[in-house]
Amino acid sequence: MIRLSVVAALYNKENSIRQLYDSIKNAMESRTESYEIVFVNDGSRDRSVGILDEIARSDSAVKVIHFEKNCGQTAAIWAGMKASGGELIALLDADMQTDPRDIFRLMPFIERVDFVNGKRMDRKAPLLRRTLLRLINGIRNFLTGDSLYDAQCPMKLMRREVAESFHLYSGMHRYLPTLAKMNGFSVIEVSVSHQGGRDGGYRYGAFNRIFVGFMDAVVIGRLQKRVIHYRIKGD
Repeated sequence: MIRLSVVAALYNKENSIRQLYDSIKNAMESRTESYEIVFVNDGSRDRSVGILDEIARSDSAVKVIHFEKNCGQTAAIWAGMKASGGELIALLDADMQTDPRDIFRLMPFIERVDFVNGKRMDRKAPLLRRTLLRLINGIRNFLTGDSLYDAQCPMKLMRREVAESFHLYSGMHRYLPTLAKMNGFSVIEVSVSHQGGRDGGYRYGAFNRIFVGFMDAVVIGRLQKRVIHYRIKGD
């Protein structure tokens, strides 16, 4: 079995796909021999299809999935996880906010926990955006009972059994650490670098982010109260 699968969902990224691919490949080749890169094209309308197919033809470690139409980030991430074959699954954003080399900052911790969430300590974003994200994160933690510093950090590393436990709905990619906990897995946060977004795609307005995030957090909070855990005697 492949040791590590790196999954990146993208939408209209023709200008940065090759840079993303090179950064992941360079990070992997220097640290591990058993890996794959899974790109999920979420119905892009630019030249992303052709560029991704060309990369896949030139590198057997690359797997590409093309959606017929845009289905959203949650669907793309979930499809990538299900199509991956690694013992461990790392998630990255195609906007290159995080450095693929930081996957190996998370790697030592996966030996003792099931899910490692990145934590961007030095956020390279305007003050208004940082304030908005802190507000969203605070609302999320209040409603779900979590205490995560950076729940929406795009870099995550998990064991395969964690990914296989998920049944996701639209918007749920923002709550993967909480869902992992709900399914009985251990979760920690580890600091990673933040490079700032370099390209467009998967962008939402402030009101949309707050409203949708609030509604999703309400749903997750209610689900947490109904989680069923049991053990069979003798197991």
